[in-house]
Amino acid sequence: MSEDITHMLTPQDCLVAMMIAVSASDENILTAELIKIQSTLNHLPVFATYDMDRLNIMSQLVFDLFEQEDGLDALFGLMKDNLPERLYETAYALCCDVAAADGVIKETELRLLEEMRYNLNIDRLHAAAIERGARARHISA
Repeated sequence: MSEDITHMLTPQDCLVAMMIAVSASDENILTAELIKIQSTLNHLPVFATYDMDRLNIMSQLVFDLFEQEDGLDALFGLMKDNLPERLYETAYALCCDVAAADGVIKETELRLLEEMRYNLNIDRLHAAAIERGARARHISA
């Protein structure tokens, strides 16, 4: 992993990296999760000026970090260094949506979301509301 990349992360890069991390947490990135990430990048105002070519760079960054023993801690460190606190709940909401995209939230995804809540100091009641919203948006008929 290049030191240059980690010092040039935009807040949007951080949001993308976290969504990829949730998707990759079970070592099986599903089509529904990829579609959710792509849709998010195409439709949310926070990504209006995001360079879509950075998606591959962020994916590789996450994969490289996941290969390291303390990679998850490093990922959260990058997020804290480069993501404004005002976007912490946004990051959590986007990650909940990615985790719920396939209709099943796996244990590894739950653990990563729990770590995210802890590392980003997301209030438990706020987290519960965000999680409930994600469930409601992704429930099947």
